[in-house]
Amino acid sequence: MLYRSKAPLRLGLAGGGTDVSPYSDLYGGAILNATISLHAHSSIELLDEPKIVLEALDRGEMEVFDATLPLPIEGKLQLAKGIINRIAKDYGMPKAPGFKLSTYVDAPAGSGLGTSSTLVVSIIGAFAEALKLPLGEYDIAHYAFEIERKDLQLAGGKQDQYAATFGGFNFMEFYADDKVIVNPLRIRQEYLHELENNLVLYFTATSRESANIIKEQQANVNNNRQDSLVAMHNLKEQARLMKEALLRGQLHEIGAILDYGFQEKTKMAHNISNSLIEEVYNKAKNAGATGGKISGAGGGGFMFFYCPGNTRYAVTEVLKAMGGEVKKFSFTQHGQTSWTAR
Repeated sequence: MLYRSKAPLRLGLAGGGTDVSPYSDLYGGAILNATISLHAHSSIELLDEPKIVLEALDRGEMEVFDATLPLPIEGKLQLAKGIINRIAKDYGMPKAPGFKLSTYVDAPAGSGLGTSSTLVVSIIGAFAEALKLPLGEYDIAHYAFEIERKDLQLAGGKQDQYAATFGGFNFMEFYADDKVIVNPLRIRQEYLHELENNLVLYFTATSRESANIIKEQQANVNNNRQDSLVAMHNLKEQARLMKEALLRGQLHEIGAILDYGFQEKTKMAHNISNSLIEEVYNKAKNAGATGGKISGAGGGGFMFFYCPGNTRYAVTEVLKAMGGEVKKFSFTQHGQTSWTAR
């Protein structure tokens, strides 16, 4: 018997970075994001021997332990170990001598699509299925946030866990004391079809470690760096502008809204942009894109561009020549999903 779960990765369309403490605690944050047809997958297989087997199939990593908890938080697969330790403490483990946890993510780690947090949500979902835990969407998202940010002390924000759990298009608000409000958006289907048609998702063929960028962003808030703070205020307003444009079907404004956000995001911390990102961005705009975005914290990973009319084809050819990969995707309406394979 297998207990399975999958959770969708996300595109942060506007407001990125305002979900990170202490900014969200002091000023309130706002982000608009949407989940896409790339997922983090998790499976739990019960074993007849007292072993805990962890394997990340996409990364070719595996570790085997005696079925003794807690697991040591060192070496590889630290996310999986942290989740197992927390769930074992709060709820116990499946009633079997041992188990194998297998995971696979449809995008590389550090690519800016929320892979780490989405994987955490997916693994929690698999354990919730195996243990029959009565966890709702807010419960799973907050649980994932606590494991990442508090138990494992990993730097980052709050949007990814909620996007992966809820799915679809959401306008999210972030406040002090880890309060999060998820507002699902009812966008007309014809607007979504046009948006999906006009967005080009591009992997720069580089990944990055987001922690240092996020730590600098947090330090800028703590040190009251005005240029960084003003940029974050402007990005929060960008999320509201994006929400209005999508709900009203004013898609012709989206490129300019993205372009505005691209300029403001680079002011939050060093290394968000670099020469490669600037070159890719400028060539995409010269080919017909009206705006774009670095996905996630910045520094590398995925970018996406708004290409009105039929400019997506010219932009795609230019991006392919840059040595990266244009990735096909579609928007998804469903968040984390679990089931039992018998």
